[in-house]
Amino acid sequence: MDDTSRDRLRIEPGAKRVRVYVGGELLADTVRPLYVWEVPYYPAYYLPIEDVRMELLTPTGNTKHSPSRGEGTFFAVKGGGHVAADAALQYADSPIEELRDHVRFDWDVVDAVFEEDEQVFVHPRDPYHRVDILHGSRHVEVLADGVKVAETTRPTILYETGLPARYYIPQPDVRMDLLDPTESQTGCPYKGFARYWNVRTGDTIHEDLAWSYRTPLPESQKIAGLVAFYNERVDLVVDGERLERPQTPFS
Repeated sequence: MDDTSRDRLRIEPGAKRVRVYVGGELLADTVRPLYVWEVPYYPAYYLPIEDVRMELLTPTGNTKHSPSRGEGTFFAVKGGGHVAADAALQYADSPIEELRDHVRFDWDVVDAVFEEDEQVFVHPRDPYHRVDILHGSRHVEVLADGVKVAETTRPTILYETGLPARYYIPQPDVRMDLLDPTESQTGCPYKGFARYWNVRTGDTIHEDLAWSYRTPLPESQKIAGLVAFYNERVDLVVDGERLERPQTPFS
């Protein structure tokens, strides 16, 4: 495996075709992306400048320093009459030679990023990240402050790299009368966009404790409309055994 590490920075070549759009206009198109793990949880795409329409990028004068990547320069991106400020970043003088002639785009600023012909959301899919969704028949109980808010013998269990198993429960098996919808939303490149509920137990409100993917991505259709609760913040009893609450970034 071609792998480079610099001060915990991990770099690998990718093989997918990656395209970036701004204002409906094609900004970059490459089959030679680099995966760069700037954080441990997921990679970013760095794209060769030869495959980027650099005439649409204008330096903004803003910079960003990284202990491993060096001094980065931000660019505004213009496409289709739309200007996205600080949408691109290049480490032209990076101590890591592989990165010098590559550009990273801010996925929160550009309009769309495609892997092959499928739009990808939030961040690139990690080639080492796996999601398995399995129908089950375990007896699952969910308790918040001792109040049973869900009970089922037909869970759908989602196993995802680096996270505890998530038990997705049919809404008829959830005390939906105790759940109040919120405006919160999160995105996942593997599952799609989730909406949240607060959970009421007496006078206590547990904010954004439960969520559901109403229209998940095709590969995660098994969890469509089901409800999950944070293992980290409720008591889960599976086949009569109370599970230990895991410690994760969601704790």
